[in-house]
Amino acid sequence: MQLPALPRCFIAIVLLAIAGASLPAQSPAPARPHITGISHVAYYVTDMPKALGFWHDLLGFDLSYDRKGADSTSTTVAFLKVNDHQYVELLADRPATADPKNFLSHICFLTDDLEQMRLYLASKGVAVPAHSSRTRTGDLVFSVNDPDGTQIEFSQPQPASVEAQGAGKFLSPGRISQQIYHTGFLVGNTQRALDFYEQILGFQETWRGSGNPAQLSWINLRVPDGTDYVELMLYAKLPASYGSSNHVALAVPDIAAAVAALQGRPAFAAYGRTLDVHLGKNAKRQVNLYDPDGTRVELMEPFTADGKAVPSSTAPPPPAAHP
Repeated sequence: MQLPALPRCFIAIVLLAIAGASLPAQSPAPARPHITGISHVAYYVTDMPKALGFWHDLLGFDLSYDRKGADSTSTTVAFLKVNDHQYVELLADRPATADPKNFLSHICFLTDDLEQMRLYLASKGVAVPAHSSRTRTGDLVFSVNDPDGTQIEFSQPQPASVEAQGAGKFLSPGRISQQIYHTGFLVGNTQRALDFYEQILGFQETWRGSGNPAQLSWINLRVPDGTDYVELMLYAKLPASYGSSNHVALAVPDIAAAVAALQGRPAFAAYGRTLDVHLGKNAKRQVNLYDPDGTRVELMEPFTADGKAVPSSTAPPPPAAHP
């Protein structure tokens, strides 16, 4: 008995169903893991003993880790502990390829899943290393570059790391601050920076400030899962010196008390600069200090002087300094 011919459309549907069943299921795009805060900010120094005179003797931060040179007397890497999760890293070995005006080495953010972060950034077209690496202190890290070439590091602390094992240690009662409040760095293309930090990393804009009504100067972006923030230092033309722009801000509860404490320390005489308190454009009391290489350290009260929020600037950003 001859079976009736099947309609061509029915055959096509069956073939498509078979082909679809044989294809592997497409994996969903990796989700962004949490970014909880600033781990550390690292700066190059030209004279480590002088730098430690500033960071340790004057500002009062204890060394939680250092690496000695071949003669066991010259420190090449120093970690100065701000709290159990944040520190400032000083590096004496500056690469020959580094911009001689730039003393910022890198900024490191904390994440709860480093491998997931690597896969997530790769899915967004960010150039990432093939795998993470382990630091000299035992944490897992990898680095990428932001659109301006600033090195951004992500770290996932490990239980056996120096940081974890040193919890509660190396926290000098005389340290001038107990929190890295924010870190600022130069940005020459505002939109590309916002695309990276907001659209990819999930940072949230909190405030815009300007030194004059004609042009925007700063954009503050808070980490997506914490309170720390970065300050984009906008420019159309690079400044003659980068040290004031590439800075770190340390929170202090009382700026006058902090200044008095610094002025009473023996190292203040060697510092050789005045400490002038001023009210920033954000209406927060602050004072600027500079390490021996000109890197600015900003002490700032984390609240406005009158308790009122300052509206964001509506000035336009500067023209892009690079494509």
